[in-house]
Formats: sequence, structure tokens, C-alpha cells
Amino acid sequence: MFGFFQISLGKTTSLKTEKTDHVCEELVFDTIFKSNSKTVFNYIYYKFGNEEKAHDAVQEAFLKLWENCAKVAPEKAKAYVYTVANNLYLNVLKAEKVRLKYADKTLKTTHESPEFIMEENEFKEKLDRALNSLPENQRSTFLLNRIDGKKYAEIAEMEGVSIKAIEKRMHLALKALREQIDGI
Repeated sequence: MFGFFQISLGKTTSLKTEKTDHVCEELVFDTIFKSNSKTVFNYIYYKFGNEEKAHDAVQEAFLKLWENCAKVAPEKAKAYVYTVANNLYLNVLKAEKVRLKYADKTLKTTHESPEFIMEENEFKEKLDRALNSLPENQRSTFLLNRIDGKKYAEIAEMEGVSIKAIEKRMHLALKALREQIDGI
């Protein structure tokens, strides 16, 4: 899925058993990429609402990690990549000044009745409006938990906040969604 990330590392890897204090070795970098790229992608995707931009942000974040590999310890690489990806997200928001929607605008062929399709579309629009009306931190926490199945502790680590803060965000997000959408 993440074959889009292709850079020439230009270094041969030696099979050293000693611990490194940076991520410039190809095997170390590759391990960090393979273990974190999907979760970083999901994290940014929920913020962007756009798969292409999330891929770009992940690629750019790992490229920056490689460019600064001598300055980043392997145990700090995950936090570094999340921070870079999040900063890219914030820069895009600042430049565009609009939140992207999660609407699927492709036409679907279905055997459902027109009334059912209309009700389904109305519900999707209501859900999209409700999700978009949530503060960004509540929305991303909600989607990471409910869609991606992340535990509160994992989300707290990604966001750099306490588990209690994540619990509070989820509580507020669920409360707001229940108020805005009938039938939940």
C-alpha cells in the first residue's frame, strides 16, 4: 500500500549488532517506516479527509526523517514523524482555510429504492456535518478510535496528550454527535 515511498538510500547496510543513536542505517530506517507508515497515514487521513494528501504527508514526513536521520534517535523517530506529518497538516489547513469533506461523490449502481438511497444520503450528510462540526481534536480522536480501532493509549501517544484527555475528547464527541443526529 505504501509503495509510493521510494528514495534511494544510497548506503549499504552492515549487519552491526551494536545499537545506533540515529536512523541513518537503511535497516533501521526501513524498520521504522514499515512499523509506523500505516498508522501515520491513518492519523493524517482522518485529519485531511483526503487519501492523496495523506499519502503525500506521510511521504514528506519520512523524507524529512531521512534528511535529518543523523539528528534523530531511533526511539524518537516515531514521535518525529508524527510531529512532521501533523505540522504539514496544519500548514495545509492554513493555506487552504477550509476543512475537507468525507463525501464520496461517485455514482453507485444499486438495487435499493430511491427513498432508501435518499434517506441514506441525508443521513450521510447529517453525519458528515456533525463530524465536521466537531473540533479537530475530537473528530480525529473519534475516527481513530471508532474507525481505525485504536486504543485510547495509542491515540494519546500519537497526539502527545494524556489518556484522560482522550477520554474527555471521546465523551464530548459522542455527546455532540448524539445531540446533532437523531437515531444514534
